[in-house]
Amino acid sequence: MRTMLCTAQDGQSAVTASSLVGGLLAQVARQPEAPALVWREETVTYGALHTMARAAASRLRALGLVSDAPVGLVAHKSPRAIATILGCLMVGQRFVLPSTQLAHASLTALLEGAGCSRVLTPDQATAAAMPELGAVAVFEDHAPSDMDDADAEVPADYWFPAALGGAAEADCFLLTTSGSTGLPKVVPLSVGAVDAFTDWALDHFDIGPETTALNLAPLNFDLCLLDIWAVLKGGGRVVLVEQDLATNAAYLLRMLDAIPINIIQSVPMFYNLIVHDTHDTPRSFPAVKHAIFTGDSISRSTLAALPSLFPAARLHNIYGCTETNDSFLYEMDPARVDEPGPVPIGHPLPGVHALVLDETGAPVEGTGMGELVVSTPFQSRGYLDPARNAGKFFDRNDGGVTRAFFHTGDLVCRHPDGTLTLEGRKDFRVKVRGVLVNPQEVERIILGHDQVLEAAVLAIPDDTAGHLLHAFVHRKIGAKLNSLTLRQHCAAQLPRMAIPSRIDFVIAALPKTSTGKLDRRQLLRSCLEGESHDLSRVHQTVPA
Repeated sequence: MRTMLCTAQDGQSAVTASSLVGGLLAQVARQPEAPALVWREETVTYGALHTMARAAASRLRALGLVSDAPVGLVAHKSPRAIATILGCLMVGQRFVLPSTQLAHASLTALLEGAGCSRVLTPDQATAAAMPELGAVAVFEDHAPSDMDDADAEVPADYWFPAALGGAAEADCFLLTTSGSTGLPKVVPLSVGAVDAFTDWALDHFDIGPETTALNLAPLNFDLCLLDIWAVLKGGGRVVLVEQDLATNAAYLLRMLDAIPINIIQSVPMFYNLIVHDTHDTPRSFPAVKHAIFTGDSISRSTLAALPSLFPAARLHNIYGCTETNDSFLYEMDPARVDEPGPVPIGHPLPGVHALVLDETGAPVEGTGMGELVVSTPFQSRGYLDPARNAGKFFDRNDGGVTRAFFHTGDLVCRHPDGTLTLEGRKDFRVKVRGVLVNPQEVERIILGHDQVLEAAVLAIPDDTAGHLLHAFVHRKIGAKLNSLTLRQHCAAQLPRMAIPSRIDFVIAALPKTSTGKLDRRQLLRSCLEGESHDLSRVHQTVPA
């Protein structure tokens, strides 16, 4: 076991973790010719990745960066982007990873607000696209395959904690939130937090040199801590999916056919795409050992198809936030995937402490509903801008021990067996004709219908009712579901005010954010601006 959990004198869980960079370098020394990355059907070995990372580290040193200021790293996914991040880790340089899809004004405000001393990119093309930010390319324009992978020497000082005097509390990754409620927040993760999490992932998913993982998420997304960084730390192989192809089902299926993938981690969108595209031509991928879904609710109809697609896989639902990393895990019994109801988020990971708080802030004892607050060994100590911590990060006495907790904003229900299910967002509740309604609870009920693939429920302001609910529903191929039968399905489980006033059935996948989650803001904007005709170019709407 790579991660050791022990109890400190104050009763809190302590985590002893190994170095992310150290694990990777051990593989370089052991097997420099072993595959580290697969990118555009080319393989990058550990030796080649190490050579690129050393080149990046040298370039960073030559830039004479301000030691205590982060750099902005604007990086589309590629081997050179991975090597640039490793170069930062090697020399102890903090880096902010924003989404590459941010609008220019938002990107500028984010990097300036973070106090970035320089803006770096892995390649010249990306740097040239941002002249006003003074972006500097870390690499010249040459292909990764041109790098010399013969030199596998491991320099003693290329070890991130050593570069910082062994300070496990020093920040390294500065991830960013989705920005769904405004300018993204910068979330610093310490060396110790990253290493503790990657060690847990290595152990729980049995990641080693024989492991191949599929990476679908952008580099700024916290999912990469598992399917890129933990896998590289364990000496495995990462298959990088280009962002432009992450929603191309035919491409993804060809990749699964060509490469024996062992670990898949994704938001439900990936599984929806695969299930949809194999509806008429059943397929199976027996190499998959772990199929992990996270970040959003998965429909029961999609879930029911996974045991046939991945007959040898364990099915995991993982819950977490960027601020805390993964906190809860639930392993599905493949024989029970077609049972009704939401998929539980399960039980806390080792070292994680969680409370369910009612509206007064008091813990809910036993069964009941409330907001989930968590404290994990993997979490941030707070946003880079302390002014944004209010109402999110807080200290609380928990069983005689003061712990740092995070308000997730998620409403959960604790069941008699102790498992938790998500019931929606605390801040999404609205009043419909005077009745408090959670649109995400309605969404969950709709997703429970066996003919529904995707659903989004929006609260639209209304002068008379306060709000009205508008549902967008993507049906399975061949489904006969109509608005009447879906309303009857909702009426059996919801109060009358929570039944959507309008239901639009769509013929294509619902819009997604850069991280693959439902883009509710785009749908809401279309509704509020009266752009239903624009939506109909992509979606065939059928009014309720």
